[in-house]
Amino acid sequence: MPESQDPNKISNNDLRNSQLGGGLINAETVNAQRVGGDIHNIYLGQQTMASSDLAQSQNQQQRSQQERDSLEKIYTLQNEKVAEIRKALILETDPSRKFQFKQQLQEEEGTLEELANRLNAIEQQLQATENFGMGEDTNIYIERPPIEDKCYKGIVQPGALIRLKAPQKMGKTLLLEKILDYARQQGYQTAKLNLQLADINILTNLKTFLQWLCVDVADSLDLEPQLDKHWQEVFGLNKNCTRYFQKYLLAVTDNPLVLGIDNFERLFEYPEIFPQFCLLLRGWYEAAKQRDKIGNIWKKLRLVVVHSTEAYPSLDTNHSPFNVGLPIDLPEFNLQQVTNLANQNELGLLREAHLSKLMRLVGGHPYLVQHAIAYLKSQPVSLEELLRLAPTEQGIFSDHLRQQLWHLQHNPQLEAGYKRVVMANAPIRLDTEVAFKLHSLGLVKLSSNDCVPSCDLYRQYFSTRLR
Repeated sequence: MPESQDPNKISNNDLRNSQLGGGLINAETVNAQRVGGDIHNIYLGQQTMASSDLAQSQNQQQRSQQERDSLEKIYTLQNEKVAEIRKALILETDPSRKFQFKQQLQEEEGTLEELANRLNAIEQQLQATENFGMGEDTNIYIERPPIEDKCYKGIVQPGALIRLKAPQKMGKTLLLEKILDYARQQGYQTAKLNLQLADINILTNLKTFLQWLCVDVADSLDLEPQLDKHWQEVFGLNKNCTRYFQKYLLAVTDNPLVLGIDNFERLFEYPEIFPQFCLLLRGWYEAAKQRDKIGNIWKKLRLVVVHSTEAYPSLDTNHSPFNVGLPIDLPEFNLQQVTNLANQNELGLLREAHLSKLMRLVGGHPYLVQHAIAYLKSQPVSLEELLRLAPTEQGIFSDHLRQQLWHLQHNPQLEAGYKRVVMANAPIRLDTEVAFKLHSLGLVKLSSNDCVPSCDLYRQYFSTRLR
């Protein structure tokens, strides 16, 4: 039979009618050419708000919502396709065809991840638009003593390593900026690496990732990259990155360099990068303890690693940066801090009794509290009305709640686990990985080894959506 007529032939990533392991893949709706075309035809728009005009902001929000809806449909198709290829890989017995499926699965999973990243970018843009529409001041920082003082004292220590950990939207990035600003006041150099901005192709190759790190930090310091001069192929990758910092970035000045690494959890899913980079950071931390010329150089480097509470992959104790340095767990606001936030937003008329009602619904979650207070400041609405509508699609948290629902619906294990949590009247024991991921999303609080909804808002909303 000619090759073009072979029913087993994989062509254009279209698996319709393909015979595999004696079975037939039912993938009529899964066509990579169509999905790929749709992906490239989606316009994501700008990632930041460039206009101060409210009407334009609202139009941008509507376009972003349309883009999100279109991408979600494409994501569903692509997810179905990946599932079919995985099923085919299990059924296939022919070694050559099994290899083809492995290659194809890797490509399609990359496409799926790209779609997920684009959807996350749109969600962030929608949130930025929403905050702008309310006139929310996202630069307001409420101190949570003694955390700030501990960080400031820690960052001036030679060879410091500070680890900031908290669920999403708890103010980790704002605290990082406060630490960097304090460091600059001490005359230190600062650089910030946001791993959320790293393209997928950067995170799939260790050499590319480490060179991106070197160039990005040099750029933050207004230095030429000079990779050609300081990167020698005869050395290993971690050794080259270490030499670059030691002989170039740290050697050009006597002032300490504070490197903040935000969204570190993004590396958890990249086994080619995560353990090696952790080993590198631990090596730099240990080098600062040496009492020689090399140790004096590394004492100038101060690290601040920011990550979510999601469980990270297991590491050798001696290779991990997560069991050394100064750990900082960022808590929720207490009533006094919520009161301070209300006062800074010129809402001094909100008494503690009113704020207590708000906290009974959303807890002390910094994002939810600030969102509510900013809305009360900008809109003619009573607190009672805000609280009544909060768990509904009419409420001010609707976009945030739908975003959290999207995360659950695109991970069946998380959805099933969280359904158990919100339906129960007592703490629920979940699989460790599921529990940590729900905690990372800010959806649960951990009570010993069990989970409870992190606030009543989530319990009310999700108990009706996850039936």
